[in-house]
Amino acid sequence: MARKNDSFYFDGFRESAAYACQAAHLLSEVMHNFDPEQLKDSMEQMHRIEQSADKVRHRLMDELVTAFITPFDREDIGQLSYVLDDVIDSIEGVLDRMYYDNVTDVRPEALQMTEMVAHACDQIEGLIGELPQFKRSKTLRERVFAINTIETDADHVFIEAMRTLHTTCTDPLQVFAWHDVFRHLEQCADDCESVANVVDSIVMKNS
Repeated sequence: MARKNDSFYFDGFRESAAYACQAAHLLSEVMHNFDPEQLKDSMEQMHRIEQSADKVRHRLMDELVTAFITPFDREDIGQLSYVLDDVIDSIEGVLDRMYYDNVTDVRPEALQMTEMVAHACDQIEGLIGELPQFKRSKTLRERVFAINTIETDADHVFIEAMRTLHTTCTDPLQVFAWHDVFRHLEQCADDCESVANVVDSIVMKNS
């Protein structure tokens, strides 16, 4: 599978995964040390991460247009690049929603879901790191399974979080706000699973 120019793509994927981890851990830090007065600054920091990740994706796509040889199917390279970018976009979207929905404190289920997303992104970084040597990797499939499990667990937390929100919160504006935030945290976990599924598909096609 390896060729001289393959490293360009794999390095780009690794950069994207690293930015996803940065975004996830920044979100976790914001959630665990929540200060509404600092949210705008955190959003700006998150946006810088998102912009850096976009530059990586654009470089990959620009190269893909003219490349004669690629490490695997062009469609799969494009798909993996996009789903990695989706993770970062969704994480950024959580902070955006907390800001414009005027969230003033953090619910415990949000902390739990944020930790799950951060853990999934850590697994993604390891998974992408193993992709160039997937035929020799002993843990790549375990990482795919771990991300799938995190997504399933996040779904369960989401359901219980929504149930608690709708049965205990009496402020309709807060119900609306947290419905929005919880749904987007669930989307983060879904997007992490999409990365795992795309990698799994690539491995199956090239084995």
